[in-house]
Amino acid sequence: MLQARRLGTELLVGVHSDEDILENKGPTVMTLAERLYVVHGDDITSDSAGHDCYRFVKAAGRFHVVKRTPGISTTDLVGRMLLCTKNHFIKSLNRSLDGDEGPGSPKERKDVGEEMSQRIRDYASDQTGLHPGVWVQSWTGPSMETEHSSNDPQGGSCATLVDGIHPKRGQRIVYVDGGFDLFSSGHIEFLRQVVKAEETLCRQAGWYEDASVQRRRANADGDDYAPFYIVAGVHDDEVINYWKGVNYPIMNIYERGLCVLQCRYVDSVVFSAPFTPSKEYLTNFPFGAPDAVYHGPTAFMPLTYDPYIAAKGLGIYREIGTHVFQDVNAGEIVQRILRSRQMYEERQKKKGEKGAGEEVVRRREHLEEEAAALEKARAAVRS
Repeated sequence: MLQARRLGTELLVGVHSDEDILENKGPTVMTLAERLYVVHGDDITSDSAGHDCYRFVKAAGRFHVVKRTPGISTTDLVGRMLLCTKNHFIKSLNRSLDGDEGPGSPKERKDVGEEMSQRIRDYASDQTGLHPGVWVQSWTGPSMETEHSSNDPQGGSCATLVDGIHPKRGQRIVYVDGGFDLFSSGHIEFLRQVVKAEETLCRQAGWYEDASVQRRRANADGDDYAPFYIVAGVHDDEVINYWKGVNYPIMNIYERGLCVLQCRYVDSVVFSAPFTPSKEYLTNFPFGAPDAVYHGPTAFMPLTYDPYIAAKGLGIYREIGTHVFQDVNAGEIVQRILRSRQMYEERQKKKGEKGAGEEVVRRREHLEEEAAALEKARAAVRS
C-alpha cells in the first residue's frame, strides 16, 4: 500500500468480505471487522473459477502492479505457525542491518541489511509516503531482564536509525511497549484508545481552546498539531520467546517493527526496547522523560512480576480498559489456524507450500499446551 500511495495523491482501499475470501482463497484468519483495522501486490489472485480477479480493471487500462514486500505474506506466516519454525528469529537487529548477522556470504548479508534499512526508511515516511515521518530509534543496552529491579541502572542508550518528526513544543510524551506480534486489530485498538485518553486529558487542560490553538499556530508557521507524541517500544524476539515459548513471536522484530511504523497513531518507534522499562531508561529518552506510560488489557503473557514498577513509582503509569478487540492477539490467531487446520493445509498446498502433517500439528498443539501450563504456573506465583 505504501508503493500504491506514492502513485497518486489519494489511495482508496477495498476490503473483501469473509464470504468472497472463503470462496476464492480459503478461510480468513480474522473477521471483516478485525481486518478493517489492518488493511495487492504482484501476487495476483484468481477467483474460484480460475479467472484473474482483476481482468476487468486490466481491460479498462486502469491496473498498475507494485512489487510485493518480500518475505512477509500470509502464506509464510501460516507456515511458521503450523511448522513451529524459529529460523525467522533475529538475534540482533542492528547487526542484521549492518550485514554482520544472518545467512549467506558477507556480501549477501550486506545486501540484505541495506534492503532492510531502506525498507525501514520507506515505512517511516509520512502519510504521503514521500517525506520524513516516524522517528526510528534502536535501544542498545540490556533488553532481556526478566525480573530486574526496574529502579536499578540498566545502561544503554537510544541511537537513531531513521530521523523523523520530533516532538513539538507542549506535546505530552506518551510511551507504550509490546511485542506487537501478528499486528492486528487488538494492537491498533489499544493505540487508538491511548489517543482517545490523551485527547480527553488535553481537552480538559485547554489544549483545544481557540486561544491555545492561535498561540501554537503563531509558533508553527500557521500549522496546529496534536497534543501528544506517541513512542512505541518493540521487544526483541528473544524476550518474547522467553515468556511465550513455542516459536513466538511468529513475526521477527524487523517484521513487527515495520507494522508498527505504518500505524497512524505512532510517532516514534524504539526497536529492541527493554522488557522492563527502568527509571533510567524512561528518564533518558532523547526527547525527554515520558508524561505517561500506557499498558492495555492482555492475558497473552502472564508474568511473575510487574515490569511497570518504575513507571508507577514515577506516577506516570496509565491503563487502557477492556475493548472489543482485546482478545485478538498472536495466541488467538494461532489457535484459529489450528482449529481450521485442514482448510489452511489445503490453502498452503494450492500455493505450493509444504503441508504440516498430523505429527507436526500435534507437536504444535503439545507445545502450546506446555506453554499454557507454564503461563498458569507463572500467574500463580505472581498472585
